[in-house]
Amino acid sequence: YTNMCYFRCGFCAFSKGPKSLNLRGEPYLLTPEEVARRAQEAWDRGATEVCMQGGIHHSFTGDNYRQYLIAVKEQVPQMHVHAFTALEVFQGAETSMMSVHNFLAQLKDAGLATLPGTAAEILDDEIRAIICPDKITTEQWCEVHRVAHALGLRSNATIMFGTVEGPRNWARHLIVVRDLHREIEDANGGLFEFVPLPFVHMAAPIYLKGKARRGPTFEETLKMHAVARIALHGAI
Repeated sequence: YTNMCYFRCGFCAFSKGPKSLNLRGEPYLLTPEEVARRAQEAWDRGATEVCMQGGIHHSFTGDNYRQYLIAVKEQVPQMHVHAFTALEVFQGAETSMMSVHNFLAQLKDAGLATLPGTAAEILDDEIRAIICPDKITTEQWCEVHRVAHALGLRSNATIMFGTVEGPRNWARHLIVVRDLHREIEDANGGLFEFVPLPFVHMAAPIYLKGKARRGPTFEETLKMHAVARIALHGAI
């Protein structure tokens, strides 16, 4: 719902950085009312779940995230809301001057059902220091998901691959995800899916500056799915 983001993730194709990069489109912000209208339109066409996530708007506090949830749930009470990355949760808690636990409890009360596993990118801080240095750390991402599951919320995990990292970093990421799943599994079944996301390079600043490759090869994408199935077998 927003790409007016004050974080500087080099891989982000929605980034609105320096004009010299000639990035596509103007920044925009959808109101809670417009998001609720779209949720109603989706429901009327047979959708049962809406996903809400976006950049970190410079004026947002935790209350803004609650407003989007409330707007959707008041419009379509039966809609499953899958929303807010660990980064959004962390930023919402900090700007509300409350713990991640208390903020997530508020979001749950407002209608949040599940969290997307995005903002994970590569759960290896050596790579995060290159592609998203101002973003949450591997441990902070894991902590948001731990707390969510302790509250009875569920979540998934992702991996975004094909920028500057390689097989060693992919392996570290898979181990982090597997260990987290095993840690929270008893709460409510743990992470419910693992989603590999190939890096899309076309409008990403890190690629336009010549500092990343053009995403994974087809063979690497096949291997990511295959190895993830082996590494997470019996878990996710």
